[in-house]
Amino acid sequence: MNVADAMTPRSEVVTVEIPGTRDDVLEYLQERAFSSVPVIKETDDGEEFRGLVSRETLINNPDEDQLAILVEETPTITADASIEEAARLMVTEAARRVPVVDGELEGIVTITDVVHAIANGDVDGDAEVGGLARSDINCIYVETPLTVAERELSHAEVPYGVVLDDGGEMAGVLTEVDIIDVARVVEGEDDTGDSIANQDDEWAWEGIKAVGGRYMPTRNVELPTEPVREFMTADVITVSKRRTARETAQQMIEHDIEQIPLMAGNELVGIVRDVDLLEAL
Repeated sequence: MNVADAMTPRSEVVTVEIPGTRDDVLEYLQERAFSSVPVIKETDDGEEFRGLVSRETLINNPDEDQLAILVEETPTITADASIEEAARLMVTEAARRVPVVDGELEGIVTITDVVHAIANGDVDGDAEVGGLARSDINCIYVETPLTVAERELSHAEVPYGVVLDDGGEMAGVLTEVDIIDVARVVEGEDDTGDSIANQDDEWAWEGIKAVGGRYMPTRNVELPTEPVREFMTADVITVSKRRTARETAQQMIEHDIEQIPLMAGNELVGIVRDVDLLEAL
């Protein structure tokens, strides 16, 4: 299977054009819930791909307005490359979205596209997840205040925490999305920039949620102080070591999740994230 078979084609990819401003990007981030937008420039020789502008870049550069300065170079791939090559690039470059470029922008391929390919049997998914899972698990105590749990996720630079009860057993899972769902954006903070701060609360957090770098700012939000048990997902989807990458990918797609705890009987032994499934390729 090639990238061309899995990618979103250029005809369906929203882009912004240089010269332009941050508001050109914000319009699409708000309306389409994208995490980043490709930037192009029209030249005498046609369309030229310049890079991506992400939500994270806009958040980290609140005072910069010019699109040409906000755009970032990013790894690219060609449409005739294999899905295995795309997976390798995503893993080595820590890139969840990769533009497909061959002289000009031809599309976008994402980690989710690769997970779909694994789930559908379009690529090899026979590897057992016991060999792909990580044994280092980010954990949070069930009685931890949500404000502290958010900081723990941020410092660990992961989007989840497996919640442990008083006996050290898994009681649930807390994710960034759980936190964002109950967060209230505080208006008027300079650090967020006027363009973001003036948006409604729900979108302001929607705009932060899908950042590839997992940026979770707390200076401009208020969080409930109740314990994690009030906000976690208690009905946790799990997998065993003998499950295949394909079966695990199918679980991720069905339940719209990016990580699944790995169990040996009743014992928590690891975590399988979507990017780990790419390792099998």
